[in-house]
Amino acid sequence: MSKQAESSSGRPIGMKKIAFASMIGTIIEFYDFLIYGTAAALVFAKVFFPSLGQSSGTILALATFGVAFVARPLGSVIFGHFGDRLGRKKTLVSTLLLMGLSTVAIGLLPTAESIGVWAPIALVALRIAQGLAVGGEWAGAALLTLENAPAGSRGTYAVFPQLGASLAFSLASATYLVIALTISSESFLAWGWRIPFLASSMLVVVGLMVRFTIEETLEFKKTVERKEIVRAPIAETFREQGRQVLLCGLAMMPTFAFFYVGAVYMTTYATISLGLSKTTVLAAGVVAGLSWAATTIVGSVWSDRLDRHDVVLVGGLISAVVGLVLFPIIDIGTPLSFLVGIALMLGSLGFAYGSMGAMFPETFATRYRYSAAGISYSLGGVLGGAVIPLVATGVVTSFGSYALGLLLSTTALVGCASVLALRRLRPAGGIESLEAVERLGPIEETLPIANLSRRHS
Repeated sequence: MSKQAESSSGRPIGMKKIAFASMIGTIIEFYDFLIYGTAAALVFAKVFFPSLGQSSGTILALATFGVAFVARPLGSVIFGHFGDRLGRKKTLVSTLLLMGLSTVAIGLLPTAESIGVWAPIALVALRIAQGLAVGGEWAGAALLTLENAPAGSRGTYAVFPQLGASLAFSLASATYLVIALTISSESFLAWGWRIPFLASSMLVVVGLMVRFTIEETLEFKKTVERKEIVRAPIAETFREQGRQVLLCGLAMMPTFAFFYVGAVYMTTYATISLGLSKTTVLAAGVVAGLSWAATTIVGSVWSDRLDRHDVVLVGGLISAVVGLVLFPIIDIGTPLSFLVGIALMLGSLGFAYGSMGAMFPETFATRYRYSAAGISYSLGGVLGGAVIPLVATGVVTSFGSYALGLLLSTTALVGCASVLALRRLRPAGGIESLEAVERLGPIEETLPIANLSRRHS
């Protein structure tokens, strides 16, 4: 039997290593992605756009942060194609390597004072490379655990890649907090901001070592054995399950909207509009990331005990309520109110996000699952992570901070409606088994779950 076959306890041998490989890689990818957002909010206006002034420079710096979201869908297409044709493991090594090299290059990039307009041009190019890498990362990391996990514990094991974003945000905030507490503001502006980018190289080395030692997923191996590898997985994705791709993207949109408004825009809002110190904002970010991680674990575990769609739906409704009370709490203007507000903002996401780690991949057939899940994820990133933070400043300036909270609540309700539509596309009996999805292809086909369970027993 395979080295990763089920042991006598029913748990696949090597699942701990697989889970760790998916989590450490996702943490690294999102850490590299997020330290850019923090740097863009704090220093890039002065380093790369000094001639524009603080306000215009900050807006343009945050716009370069959004550039990566435009590149994400292309990354999902490219890496999804190879992930569905060549395998999950090789593709995940490639995404991690691309992200690592791009991030270190940003840390070494000369400033506008040294090379003029070429500095922001190079910054945008490297940011696009980061977007390509993240676009290919999430789906592969999710499949790495999900396609190896026991049928009744897929939601629980899917928590490991889902923890990547929240833990990476805490790690990025903690890194900048330590730097801010140990060096002067002048030193931070001159060279200190480069430390997190350069330090990520050590994490990348660890991540690559782990990923080189894992095996290909069981589900992909079965697809190869049955000679079901498709020539154009992207085309088959949209031909067979295009509606599900769109709905999954809309369901993911509020997660990105809340997270990136909280991670990037709120850093600027708290320091400039509320007058809070940089260290206060960064410390609050550490706590907020941990609160998100905690609720992600809860959501993932619940998804194995309840209908995954129901868990995502309840999580979306919680986020909608939080959006309404968010700015009335934060605008009190104290460090404690900001901490409570940002912790609620990110903590509300985990219930839905934890369950999505299993729900999204289970929606699609194995032969094009990497492409389909990745494109859905990236679509949600463009709609929620690029568009909403980009308009956040204009919304607050024109209509006030509460309007931004209303906008966030609206995205949460759109996500809830999309989850309801996704659930209606399921077969009457429900298909919770990846093996059944693989055999049947499109999720619209039906097979009673009771018969499925007997067939696998």
